[in-house]
Amino acid sequence: MLMILEPIMRVIEVPMKFLQTALRLKNPAWLFLFPNLVLFGLFAFLPILVNVAYALTGSDGILLSDRPYVGMQNFTDLMACESYLDPNSCKDDLFWRAVWNTVWFTTLQVGLMVGFALITALILNRDIRARGFFRAVFFFPVLLSPVVVALIWKWILQREGILNAWLDGLGLETFNWLLDRDWAFGWSVFLSIWAHMGFYTLILLAGLQAIPRDVYEAAMMDRASPWRAFRRITLPLLMPTMLVVLVLATIKGVQTFEEVYAFTGGGPGSATTLIIQYVYETGFAGAPRLFGPAAAASLLLAFVLVVLTVIQLWLNRKNVDG
Repeated sequence: MLMILEPIMRVIEVPMKFLQTALRLKNPAWLFLFPNLVLFGLFAFLPILVNVAYALTGSDGILLSDRPYVGMQNFTDLMACESYLDPNSCKDDLFWRAVWNTVWFTTLQVGLMVGFALITALILNRDIRARGFFRAVFFFPVLLSPVVVALIWKWILQREGILNAWLDGLGLETFNWLLDRDWAFGWSVFLSIWAHMGFYTLILLAGLQAIPRDVYEAAMMDRASPWRAFRRITLPLLMPTMLVVLVLATIKGVQTFEEVYAFTGGGPGSATTLIIQYVYETGFAGAPRLFGPAAAASLLLAFVLVVLTVIQLWLNRKNVDG
């Protein structure tokens, strides 16, 4: 293979040297990076600038030339509240219901998922039978489409679904799981944990396997209890990996949309309406299409995610330095 590639690369080297000399490039790496930078700017930075432009303009026009400049009015309308704890007192009550739903959803989902993922990783890191099989089983839901996961659990939990059929077979009372606000929200959290826990379990498992075994052997020689070894060795050495998991899980939790939307459609009422669904329905599914408020809401969400990430990184650095 090398004998074939060597003459080809020598042929390519001639025009590249000529191009470097003609353009007087001291660092030709930028020449190879330029196409990727163009694509990245076109599909990443340009949409952000367009989003900012839509957030600062009004009306339901699609073209920026048809949209009058309104400044910070879209942000002002979203933030207009007598009490931020009471969505009914806000000008855009659906936005704040979506905000509080997202806050509770992310808090429960991230806390429970990281906890269960850590316990699962600790178990799968032990020398147990069929360890490879169980690792594959826990990771399998991650491979499924979020919509497929939502439809599977919707089929299980609907009025004539498998769960109610099982309860009826046992002589127990059936229940409309997806028509009750609390149950629908709880099942949405469970659904998201079930679908994504395997990914974070895999990351934590990799972090556990990176801890040197001789540290545990030294702890055993000092007759340290398993709990003390976990608290004094495992958790401190696993903290960098835990930070990565917390950051990724928080960002993913706040951005949850597909599985919950396909699972409950945001209902009953607005009980499971999250912030990304609000952006989607306001800017694309509603009539008229209010691109301005949707863009403003997405920018506020991006700002909150940046702040949360910076805080988590600062806490980790403080913990490491301290």
